Amino acid sequence: MTVKNAQPGTSRPTLVKFRMPTAENLIPMRIDVEFEGRRLKDAFIWNVEDPDIEIYPFARRMTMDLNLSSGFTPLISQQMQTQLAEFRSLEAQEMAVEERVQTLRLDIRVNNTVVHDQFLWDVNNFESDPEGFARGLCKDLQLEDPEVAPAIALSIREQLYEIAKQNIATGRETRISKKVRRESGADFTQPSALGTSALNLMRRPSSKISIVRRKNEWDMFEPTVEILSDKEVEAIDAREERNARIKRRQEEKEDAYSTRYVRL
Repeated sequence: MTVKNAQPGTSRPTLVKFRMPTAENLIPMRIDVEFEGRRLKDAFIWNVEDPDIEIYPFARRMTMDLNLSSGFTPLISQQMQTQLAEFRSLEAQEMAVEERVQTLRLDIRVNNTVVHDQFLWDVNNFESDPEGFARGLCKDLQLEDPEVAPAIALSIREQLYEIAKQNIATGRETRISKKVRRESGADFTQPSALGTSALNLMRRPSSKISIVRRKNEWDMFEPTVEILSDKEVEAIDAREERNARIKRRQEEKEDAYSTRYVRL
């Protein structure tokens, strides 16, 4: 992880065109579809800058590789198109950039492996490599399951994506602040909700904040790994599936109620 030093007098964030704060402009995608009593859940990253990859052929290949009914193909494609459209809508906007690090958290389960961790990440380092970080973490933790590292990288990218979207809101506040200053002739900085809560380690040299944690806090921040038994995994999967069914039924009821209300 690379953490840049903030320069004196840079209290106002600059505005740049939206992009993922990583070396490669990859976005996280999640699929959760059901057809004819079968359910598909998957998550992966998508290269939005590769013109040779098309969504519908990708969805068709996924359906074939997993031996699923062809009815899954349009459902997968639709969810992917929706997520890609959201990203494209953000590309035309500006986001605020300032020297900041934030705490990212891992809380994932892959097959029988559960990983919990938290660490600082420079969210404005556009050369960061979540995949490289994930591989290094798995090596340090001696995790041999090849699916764990991609899951860790995906979790990191999802969190960075959400932070980047929040930075767009901060960018809007910054533009409004600049407009107010121009119109009023005053020179002041309108603090954003995101900016006030961000952790900046270099702005206040006299502060007691330190990147070196106290020894009695080490256990709180060190990564933990748990290997579940097959029975424990089956119980968790069953509980998650039950919760998903309850959620779907609730959503169907709400949709039916909304449709009836609109007709009335």
